[in-house]
Amino acid sequence: MTPSPVSVTLPVGQAIERVKQLLFRPFDFGKWFVIGFCAWLANLGQGGFNFNMSGNHKDAARLRDAFERARGYFEENLYWIVPVAITALVLALILGVIVTWLRSRGEFMFLHCVARDRAEVVVPWTEFTREGNSLFLFRLAMGAVAIAVTASLLIACGIKIYRMYSADDWNAAGILLCTGLGFALFCAVIVFAIVGKLTSDFVVPIMFLRRQRCLAGWREFARLLSARPGEFVLYFLFQIVIVIAIVILLIAAVLATCCIAGCLMVLPYLGTVFLLPVLVFCRSYSLCYLAQFGREFDVFAVPPPIPPPLGPEQTPPLA
Repeated sequence: MTPSPVSVTLPVGQAIERVKQLLFRPFDFGKWFVIGFCAWLANLGQGGFNFNMSGNHKDAARLRDAFERARGYFEENLYWIVPVAITALVLALILGVIVTWLRSRGEFMFLHCVARDRAEVVVPWTEFTREGNSLFLFRLAMGAVAIAVTASLLIACGIKIYRMYSADDWNAAGILLCTGLGFALFCAVIVFAIVGKLTSDFVVPIMFLRRQRCLAGWREFARLLSARPGEFVLYFLFQIVIVIAIVILLIAAVLATCCIAGCLMVLPYLGTVFLLPVLVFCRSYSLCYLAQFGREFDVFAVPPPIPPPLGPEQTPPLA
């Protein structure tokens, strides 16, 4: 049997229609703030950064001098720097674990709101406790693996650079080794990012539909992915187009409002409420895309009603 074709453009219109239905028919501030809270939890701790570097020979000399002074200061103050660094690391890990747990629970809350067209917090928080905790444990394990892999590559690269710097011997073999480690680090980051994206976009909806744990959801999605890998490669490529379009629209909104919109976007929680149409669109797009693989993957389908329990007088006789 030939599988039905899957489109990357069809879900765009469906997701836009979902945004209109959920947020504007009718427009309700209370609904926006409730769904916005769920969306805020679902995206808690996500962000980005960028940097650039430039310099010349004099900058390198000044950098070397600053490095030597910093190393001397560090060696003289190890007695308090090490305990403070360890304490800060432990606190950062604890905060990361809490944020990951809240985000994992929030993903099911936000998905519940989008899929069922409801502005609820308590119901999905309690109903999807098992699934949310399972997602949290999966992310915790993936995070530990990601930290171990990336930290190992960074440390290996850092040690090699430090040795070449200390000996003032910038040889080709060492530079090639550092380049290879940097490329391996880049590939590792991409792989972990793809796993995280697939988990949020497709595994979480499968868990939502089947009421199963994360590994079971991943096994089902892995069968779908292995059967039709081309569709998901196309999905990732079209995601780039969507991100570019969203960025252009947000920049236009910032310019049109004299940066007022930009100020609102950076506010915790309120920024999420302001960006709620974008977040609902992104969540709806992946759900609409997944629904094309069959009704069994459609989270928007009305679930069958749960029959009431039979009373003593209604209990069917034993055969």
